[in-house]
Amino acid sequence: MSHEALDNANTLHEKSYIPSSHDLVNETAPMEATTKRGLKTRHAQMIALGGSIGTGLFLGSGATLARGGPLFILTAIQSFPFWSSAYLPVSGGTMSYYGHRNVSSSLGFSMGWLYFYSLGIQVPYEITAAALVIDYWDSPVNIAVWITIFIVVIVGLNVLPVKYYGEAEFWFSSLKIFMMIGLLILTFILFWGGGPDQNGILGFRYWKDPGPANTWLVPGGTGRFVAFIEVVVLSAFPFTFAPELLIVTAGEMDSPRRNLPKAAKRYLFRLVFFYIGCVFSIGIICPSNDKNLTNGGVGAKSSPFVVGITNAGIKGLGSVINAVILTSAWSSGNSFLYMSSRSLYSLAVAGNAPKIFAKCTKKGVPYMAVGASSLFLLPCLSQLRQTAPPLYLLVCEPNQQLLDLSPGFAAASSITAFARLANWIAIVGFTILLLINGFGVFFPGRFNASSFFTAYVGIPIFLAIYFGHRVLHWKDPWAHHSSEVDLHSGIDLVLANEHPDSPSTKWKARLTAWFT
Repeated sequence: MSHEALDNANTLHEKSYIPSSHDLVNETAPMEATTKRGLKTRHAQMIALGGSIGTGLFLGSGATLARGGPLFILTAIQSFPFWSSAYLPVSGGTMSYYGHRNVSSSLGFSMGWLYFYSLGIQVPYEITAAALVIDYWDSPVNIAVWITIFIVVIVGLNVLPVKYYGEAEFWFSSLKIFMMIGLLILTFILFWGGGPDQNGILGFRYWKDPGPANTWLVPGGTGRFVAFIEVVVLSAFPFTFAPELLIVTAGEMDSPRRNLPKAAKRYLFRLVFFYIGCVFSIGIICPSNDKNLTNGGVGAKSSPFVVGITNAGIKGLGSVINAVILTSAWSSGNSFLYMSSRSLYSLAVAGNAPKIFAKCTKKGVPYMAVGASSLFLLPCLSQLRQTAPPLYLLVCEPNQQLLDLSPGFAAASSITAFARLANWIAIVGFTILLLINGFGVFFPGRFNASSFFTAYVGIPIFLAIYFGHRVLHWKDPWAHHSSEVDLHSGIDLVLANEHPDSPSTKWKARLTAWFT
C-alpha cells in the first residue's frame, strides 16, 4: 500500500464513528481470547441450508398448501445478497455489526438486540416441536425427558469449539438433503403412477382438481389474491434468517473472503433446487383439500409428503420421514442458538452490550453469550403445564415479524446504481410484508387480541429500542456519510486469514466440492 493510500486510510479511520472488532481485539490482546476460524465452506453452506429447510418445509408446508394451493406455494420464494460480509468478514461480524459500522450506531444497536431475542426465542420453539414430533410413535416417555435431552445436546454442541458445531450441522443437513433426494425420486415414480394403489398416471391431476389456486376468507378472485398473500407471509419465514446464517459464520470461517462467496453460490443453488423441488413435489402428490393436512395429528401425520405417500398406498415411510423431521427440528434449534449467541457476542464487541458477553474460551467459544442465549430455553418447561401452549405461542410467535424487519433495514450498503434501486425495493417490499403479516385478523369475525399481538407487537418493540437509543445518543448522526464509513479497520486480520486453495484438478475439485 502506498504512503498516500495509507494516510488516507488512517484519516478515514479517525473520522469513523464505529469501533471495529479489530480495534477491540487489539485493546485487550493478548489477555483476551476471541472467536476462532474453524468453519469450512461445506460447514457454512450446510448450516444455512439446514436453517432454511426444517419443520416448516416438512410439516408447515401442509397448512400452506391447504390455504393457497400448489401454484401459490410454488411462487412464494425469495432470494438475498451477501455483499458486506464477503468484503469484511471480521470476528463478531453479524447483520447488527454491519448495520452499526456502515449505517448508524442506533440501527446496529436495535438490530442486534432484535436478532438476539428473535433467534433465541426460536430455540425453545424448535425443541418443543422436536419433542412433539416424537409423539408420532406414541412414546411412553414423558415429553419433559425428551426436552431435557434435546437441551443438553444443543447447548453441549454450542459450548464446544465451532468446528464440532459445524461438523454436526453438516451431517444433520446432509441427512435432510438425502431424504429430499429420495422424496424427489419418489415423486417422479408417483407422477407416472408407480404407487401400489394408483390407477394410471397421476401427472398434474391435483392441479386440475381441486385446482392450482385456492380461495381463503372470501370467494372468487379476491379470495385467491388473499390466499396468495397469506402464502407469501407463511413462506417468508424460512428465508428471513438463512442469509444471516452465512453472514454470522463468516467471522469464524477459514479464508472467508474466498470461501464465503463460494458457500453462498453453492447454498443458493442447493436451496433453489431442493426447496423449490420439494414444494413442487407436494403439489403433485398431495391434494390441497386433503383434511389430513390440517387435522392429521402430530409429527409426520400432517406432512404433505406422508399424506401423498399414504394416499398412494405406500406403507412404512412415515416413520422414516418423521425421524428426519425430528433431526430437522433439532438441527434448526442448534443453528438458532448459535446465531443468537453470536448476535449477543457481536453486540458486546461493538460496545452495545456488556463486555462480559465478548469473553471467549481459549478455543474461541463465546461462553458467556452462549449461556445468556441458553436462558431462552426456560420456556420449554412451560410445556409441562396444560395451560402453557397459548402463553408459549404469545411469547414465541412475534419473532417472525421481528425478523421480517431486519432484511429491509439491512439493505443499507450499495455498490452500483442498480444496487441502490434494489435496496429501496427490498426496504419497500419488506415493509409491506411486515404490515400484512397479520392481515387476516382484520377480516370480519376473525379479530382477536392474541393474534393481533403476535402479528404486530414487534413493530413498537423495534421502534422503542431504536428511538430510545437515539435519545440517549442524540449527538450521533442519523446515518454515516458514505465518505465516513470505515472500510479498512480489521481488513488486515481478514487478509491474514486468507489461504490459497491447494492445487487440484478440475474434476477433483468438483468431486470434493460437497465435502470441502
